[in-house]
Amino acid sequence: MNDLETFFSDRFGVSNEIQERLLSIALARGGDYADLYFEYRIKDTFSFEESILKNSSSTVMIGVGIRVLAGENTGYAYAEGFDEDDISKAARAAGAIALAGGAASPPIQAGARRTAQNLYPVARPIAELELGPKIRLLEEADRAARRYDPRIAEVRAVLSNETKRILVRSSEGASVFDSQPLTVFQVSCIASDGKQLQVGIKGGGGRVGLDFFDFRSPSYFAREAARRAVLLLQAEEAPAGPMPVVLGSGWPGILLHEAIGHGLEADFNRKGLSAFSGRIGEKVASELCTVVDDGTLPFRRGSLNFDDEGNPTERTVLIEKGILRGYMHDVLSAKLMHAEPTGNGRRESYAFAPLPRMTNTFMLAGRDTEEEILRSVSRGLYAASFGGGQVDITSGKFVFTASEAYLIEGGRVTVPVKGATLIGNGPDILTRVSMVGHELQLDEGVGTCGKAGQNVPVGVGMPMIRVDEITVGGTRSQAQ
Repeated sequence: MNDLETFFSDRFGVSNEIQERLLSIALARGGDYADLYFEYRIKDTFSFEESILKNSSSTVMIGVGIRVLAGENTGYAYAEGFDEDDISKAARAAGAIALAGGAASPPIQAGARRTAQNLYPVARPIAELELGPKIRLLEEADRAARRYDPRIAEVRAVLSNETKRILVRSSEGASVFDSQPLTVFQVSCIASDGKQLQVGIKGGGGRVGLDFFDFRSPSYFAREAARRAVLLLQAEEAPAGPMPVVLGSGWPGILLHEAIGHGLEADFNRKGLSAFSGRIGEKVASELCTVVDDGTLPFRRGSLNFDDEGNPTERTVLIEKGILRGYMHDVLSAKLMHAEPTGNGRRESYAFAPLPRMTNTFMLAGRDTEEEILRSVSRGLYAASFGGGQVDITSGKFVFTASEAYLIEGGRVTVPVKGATLIGNGPDILTRVSMVGHELQLDEGVGTCGKAGQNVPVGVGMPMIRVDEITVGGTRSQAQ
């Protein structure tokens, strides 16, 4: 046994015998399947403002989640800490909830588990480093942002780190362990010209160690945040109306994540709530579009050696050359839909039951160069980066705000614009993709996805693409 395998037993006395006893208690009333999710998480966050360390926090989370499946019913309960009596009470509660409505449908059995990967071999996560190196990262970012331009009025740099150790044990004999590092570094700048204030934000991270900053320095994030803030001071008001839109590579994949990805999570489709429900094998996008979810990318924010049900993550083709090929499954949705788990059973913490969730979701590269894509547009919008957005899963309708955007005039990127929003329908937008760039870029590692009150880290990405028409919400008409 390695150190990770003995972590819970040696430090907290969570032996194999106790785990088996808890599973027996969970299934005492019946049920088809039960699992235990033990979690030990340490996290620290540092905020640097006004050129000083403004806030810092350090937390430890310890707890166990117990799930019981009986047909389509799920019973879930959790205990804070590793006291056996408390966990036993939670196990009884989970079993009672699962059996309260009966189990009329066929029994649920977990899928076969494959050999896990080692996707983030970080010897010493940043969360476990001493304070000095962390403060130096923040100081470097603060200096770089303030030096970028005298119009930078305020700078805020935040470093957040965690290490999460988990153990998943099931009634089918699965027993898997993982240690999951996670770091995010983000810089926000406010620029002022005496008449207006504009904000620029840039961040990155992943399941990485301190060497991450050898490739993406704090100064890089700071200068990019400052550049965006200053750029918006001179931006014009965005035009309004339907027009061709070019989406930049990398972070604009968040639109794909929200407008398309959620609709391909299996629980929505099992319940018939998605615009993609019952459409496997149908054409749902341009033949130029291939979309995958891949939790196996080394060191990426959305990657996991195995998901929160104990299944190793994998590369799942969702849309292939415009044809819908499959959904993202957890154990429950896979069996009820006669499929296999895809390693997408995820949860925020021990206090939540797993759900089908994305990992790293992106569109594959095509054949067009970025120059060819831009030259093809006589007048339109180039959305280089996005801020927030909303989507309705059932209809696929979305609204997104572009945080960095430009006019395209005569095939050239010209003036920056502000206040641009993209309004459309997820399934429809994929049918309007007419050009796909040949360079796929993933985001820098800041994505967090919300669903059913749970937040989990994710990755997004795409090459540059041309969408022939999207409705742009702005503050002036195209004729102005």
